[in-house]
Order: sequence, then C-alpha cells, then structure tokens
Amino acid sequence: MGERIRRRRAELGMTQHDLAQMLDISYQQVQKYETGANRVSAGRLFAMSQRLGCNIAYFFDGLETAPPADVIEHGAANRTTIELARNFSRLPSGNVKGAISTLVRALADGDELAMEEARREMVG
Repeated sequence: MGERIRRRRAELGMTQHDLAQMLDISYQQVQKYETGANRVSAGRLFAMSQRLGCNIAYFFDGLETAPPADVIEHGAANRTTIELARNFSRLPSGNVKGAISTLVRALADGDELAMEEARREMVG
C-alpha cells in the first residue's frame, strides 16, 4: 500500500510535504504511511486517492488476496479462549508454558505422539 502511495505521489512530482499539506497532516505521517510503519485507514486512503487524482482501486490493483483468517466466534467459545489466554499469561515462563502450548497444538491437530510428549514434559 505504502509503495503505491509513494509511486503515485512521485508520478505527480509531489513531495511528501506537498501531500501532507493537502491532507492536513505532517510529512512524517506521509512518510510513515509510505514505509508501512503506520496503517492507512479507509477514510485516509480515500482522501489520498482524491488528492492524488486516482481511483481508490489504484492502491489495490494486482495485489494478491490473502486467505481468510481464522474467525473467533462470539459467545462462550470466545470467552473460553480469552480466559485460557489470560490464565496462560499468568504462568511462569519456562518448560510448563512450552509443554502446555505443545499440548494444546497437539490436541488441536489430533497428534497423539505430541500429546504424550507434552504430558511427559509437564510431569517432569
């Protein structure tokens, strides 16, 4: 995204300062957008497309679509996940955390061998 912003700005012979003034932001913010240090909101991207004289689709042409992320469902399943993460973060670092992480992954994958190895790590 940032590369497309930079390319379009350069095509028009604009500096980062010029674009920043048009958007009423600092040139450092434009720099952060262009380097990818900061994400560009939909509203800001729309404003940029208007100031840069291009369709908003310009910024997306040729980009590959990412596979959909795993969705965390609402309700009790989500509460359980949050509670698990909260309690896990309270554990002391070390072998127990690693073993529990391995066990959960093994359970999710149905990997009996990894489950047994994780059990042995937790027991001692």
